[in-house]
Amino acid sequence: MLSQTVEYALRAMVYLASAEEEVCPVDEVAEGTKVPPSYLSKVLQNLNRAGLVQSKRGLQGGYHLSKDPTETTILDVVNAVEPIERIHTCPLELKSHGTNLCPLHRRLDSAMAEVERAFGTTTLQELITDPSPSVPLCDFPCPKRSTGAE
Repeated sequence: MLSQTVEYALRAMVYLASAEEEVCPVDEVAEGTKVPPSYLSKVLQNLNRAGLVQSKRGLQGGYHLSKDPTETTILDVVNAVEPIERIHTCPLELKSHGTNLCPLHRRLDSAMAEVERAFGTTTLQELITDPSPSVPLCDFPCPKRSTGAE
């Protein structure tokens, strides 16, 4: 149902949310989320354009969240890369249906509405603080790097 791009974007956002405002280089995020670095760069650029992450250039560069994880929902992330498409009129363009969807398309649209509701009410913070025995992703948060000032 969700594309690989959406999955990668969600993994990256959860990883960055766990990093507690640290700037994480793309290679570290890629390793921690098991996403190919070149593809992840494109995904992060989309998230940056949507205002969900910010990039920092230079030697200590990378990405970090633009907002607190309590303010970003799964739906925000999904909509930034591949918005959920609702069905408003007959996809077959049958004039007799118009905006009165047939039982199939009405149920499909209802399912998408439920997905939107569930994703819109779940924040990144909820994902990283869920008390289940398994934590999201692999090795996170991103390691604290030496700034050379120590």
